[in-house]
Amino acid sequence: MESREDLKSILAYLPVLVRSTNLFWPSKVVEALKEMAQGPDHSRVNSGEVLFVAIRDMRSSLSLLQPLAPFASEGYALFFDELISRAEAAEWFGEVLPALANLLLQLPALLESHYQNADDILGKYGFKTGLHLLGSQEAGMVFLSQELIGALLACAFFCLFPASNRGANHLPTINFDELFASLYEGYSQKQENKLKCIVHYFKRICSCMPVGFVSFERKVLPQDRHPLFTSYPEADFWSKSVLPLCAFEVHSVGFIEDQSADALEVDFANKYIGGGALHRGCLQEEIRFMINPELIAGMLFLPSMADNEAIEMVGAERFCDYKGYASSFRFAGDHADKRHFDSFGRRITRIVAIDALCSPGMKQYALKYLLRETNKAFCGFIDQSKYCQYKGLFQVKGLHEAHLYPDENDHTSRNHIELNEASSTTVETNQGASVSLPALGNSDGEGKDLPGIATGNWGCGAFGGDPELKAIIQWLAASQASRPFILYYTFGIDALQNLDQITQWILSHEWTVGDLWNMMVEYSSQRLNGQTDLGFFAWLLPSTSHNLSNAN
Repeated sequence: MESREDLKSILAYLPVLVRSTNLFWPSKVVEALKEMAQGPDHSRVNSGEVLFVAIRDMRSSLSLLQPLAPFASEGYALFFDELISRAEAAEWFGEVLPALANLLLQLPALLESHYQNADDILGKYGFKTGLHLLGSQEAGMVFLSQELIGALLACAFFCLFPASNRGANHLPTINFDELFASLYEGYSQKQENKLKCIVHYFKRICSCMPVGFVSFERKVLPQDRHPLFTSYPEADFWSKSVLPLCAFEVHSVGFIEDQSADALEVDFANKYIGGGALHRGCLQEEIRFMINPELIAGMLFLPSMADNEAIEMVGAERFCDYKGYASSFRFAGDHADKRHFDSFGRRITRIVAIDALCSPGMKQYALKYLLRETNKAFCGFIDQSKYCQYKGLFQVKGLHEAHLYPDENDHTSRNHIELNEASSTTVETNQGASVSLPALGNSDGEGKDLPGIATGNWGCGAFGGDPELKAIIQWLAASQASRPFILYYTFGIDALQNLDQITQWILSHEWTVGDLWNMMVEYSSQRLNGQTDLGFFAWLLPSTSHNLSNAN
């Protein structure tokens, strides 16, 4: 066990210890968890105040010396002793907490089983899927059972993960101390309701443990050019693309997570996956992590995203309904997730995290940043998970770059090759070789047509991006990635009232990706240089601005 490279990479971030072939808890932690598992009559853990004392003692037994967030103890006490009903508290301390303690006792065995079976999930390919640190520029994937995720999130609730070196390695917060501390430090109903989502998740898994899997994939567009797959494109790539634009469907009401077309759903992410989910945040990404809490597990082993990276998560179950947004966010009860499973045991819920520029101001119109945003979305939307050198493949099959790109000016053939290669996944095997796999992002892993994209005002709102520009950027990226359609949820913002009219006009004129890119670049140049102060839609089709004025 201790010789496994994947385990070695993550062991410093786990609370368990390793000896030869075994993982284990320190004896004092085992004693504390066994007492807690017998219920409050035996453990005396019957309030939030006493619960935090137990947490503090277990952390001491693990030699976790870094202090928890100020007011964390007050936050646990406030939530469990004052904010929930006495009936809910009795259920929590009498049933749920003992079950969580039992689940934590099983963590070493769950991890051992995970590593023993990880290589069997895609064993015929030798594909590494074990829990490991998926570092920057390291394309790859981790498969976790929902039961193991439950145990890992129980660790986070008890604040048992070592935190001392997480920041230095660009890893987000994983323990729940900040979540509880911020409840007390600056009480808000949104924070209380975020915790209600988490508590509901624990109640659900303790009454009936789900048996599926969730995958977490770091996707990378490598900066260096490779002949058999798409690298990080330059502006010329976009300018000369002859691919057609995909279908575009505008929804002024509704939510991305409620789409029923099996589309890839966009998480308007922070570069640190999860954003402020375990702090005070309560925007689109944070809400998604509350209603699908299994996503939080990725925060354990996924460092921040670089400009050429995205993170795709498949299989996370939805446990909660909600209403409102930001300060009005409220837990609205249980959600029964009816989505089907794929052949890997994952629910057909595909979520891709892409982080937009934050507060870009006028620089968002500069070519450098247009390229950054378009490539970021493209990285998220392309179905390609590992980028390797392929030198061995060239030698075996006699493939050379000259055969792939016989004419550097023939962008039709180049786009065709890149598009076809994007539908497969290339990964590093346990032996370090490179192999091609079925497209794991597809619902059944058997190479069916790619799903469409469900998205909305990515990088707008609090991030300050131009909604019209961001809609066009995502359309370009989805089309170049061979996605068949975009479902675009405007959330009713005024700036996108004409989005459907604009997109249908462009489609009726059969523009290519290159045509639309060039028009966007020309507009952005004029906007940056002060030659226009119109929005992109009004600049492109002045009649749309006139029609809107008449409508108002």
